[in-house]
Amino acid sequence: MKKKKVMSLLLATAMAATCLTACGGSDNTTTNNNTTTEGTETTEGTETTENTEEAAPAEEEAITATIKVWSPSEDQSADNGNWLGTMCDEFNAAHPNWDLTFEYGVCAESEAKTQVGQDPTAAADVYMFANDQLTDLIAANGIAQLGGETETYVKETNSEAIVNSITVDDAIYGVPFTTNTWFMYYDKSAFTEDEIKNLDKMLAKDKVSFPLNNSWYIASFYVANGCTLFGDGTDNEAGIDFEGDKATAVTNYLVDVVGNPNFVNDKDGSGLAGLRDGSVKAMFSGSWDYTAVKEALGDNFGVTVLPTITIDGAEKQMKSFAGSKAIGVNPNAQYPQVAVALAKFLGSADAQKKHYELRSVVPCNTELLEQEDVQSDALVVAQNATFDTTSILQPFVSNMGNYWTPAENFGNSLLNGEVTKDNAADMTKSLNESLNTSVVE
Repeated sequence: MKKKKVMSLLLATAMAATCLTACGGSDNTTTNNNTTTEGTETTEGTETTENTEEAAPAEEEAITATIKVWSPSEDQSADNGNWLGTMCDEFNAAHPNWDLTFEYGVCAESEAKTQVGQDPTAAADVYMFANDQLTDLIAANGIAQLGGETETYVKETNSEAIVNSITVDDAIYGVPFTTNTWFMYYDKSAFTEDEIKNLDKMLAKDKVSFPLNNSWYIASFYVANGCTLFGDGTDNEAGIDFEGDKATAVTNYLVDVVGNPNFVNDKDGSGLAGLRDGSVKAMFSGSWDYTAVKEALGDNFGVTVLPTITIDGAEKQMKSFAGSKAIGVNPNAQYPQVAVALAKFLGSADAQKKHYELRSVVPCNTELLEQEDVQSDALVVAQNATFDTTSILQPFVSNMGNYWTPAENFGNSLLNGEVTKDNAADMTKSLNESLNTSVVE
């Protein structure tokens, strides 16, 4: 009988040609048969080799092994259909020469760099990560470069933007399974199809909730008016350009937004609560809130790309940060051929379809997106249209770490009235300086 367990997150360092070498990972707390256990946390380091590739089934040697797998708890919940356990069962059945036990552990995609980086040799063989974690995982020697057939598969079944999101120095790290961004939910009974195209028209009519003091969201206003982060997002030395008249104009705009009686700052779930009780008619979030928003709005459920904003009489397109989530492999895995094969399987079209059916995780596989039932889903359309048209790839250069705290603080300063029309230029200048100052300097 084959069993399964999942837990940490270290895949295999890629080997030259068709072979792989790797060191075995150690255990954390574990449980059997699709129960979950907690992972650990950390960041830093990664050296990997090339051409990490699974063997073809016909060439599989007999292997008896325990494979650690980490995922968010939602993917292991019985209430959500236990996506991870189901997929690992199917993987086991597809590889009769491998007698595998899966050791399951809990690690959110956003925590991968912390939990894996704490001790890559003790982390999972296979894990899920958000692409903005990638440089930290590489630095920690916690993620393997994928080559051969797996690299080809990633490139052939994803858009160029998705592939770029998990590429560093022309090397592929991970098998993508969804885009990661945010868009707009709204009450169809409150706004017309024309009104939802412009935020100012919406604010003139009814309550709109937006998380202004959340760093992941506030940049969308500045990017709309020509501000940039690290050039095209990949030039660490270019820094962040939130300065000059273009940035001050956005700050002035946000002062007006905060002063608008129809603006509601979304914090600690207040936007969703407002949709439920009718006190809010629109909010900005991602697919993780889809089910709750759908339940709250019922027949009036609406979802769409980001609206424009009007700055100095001109309409400017808001642009969210966007990235991907992917399956990563630990370069310290004892059985890299198994780990790579599992990563590819968990990121496959079939696994993405099941993920979508069980948890509304929007797929990114290009073939799957062509299926009629997927294309007809408003959530899928909105998320992928946002990724393609109203977003920028979130930078994951090292200096991006300097962005998050100053941006959050500036949002708080706007909300508490510290930023005004009279001091907008000076406050914006100070913001830009903070964004380009290392926290360790």
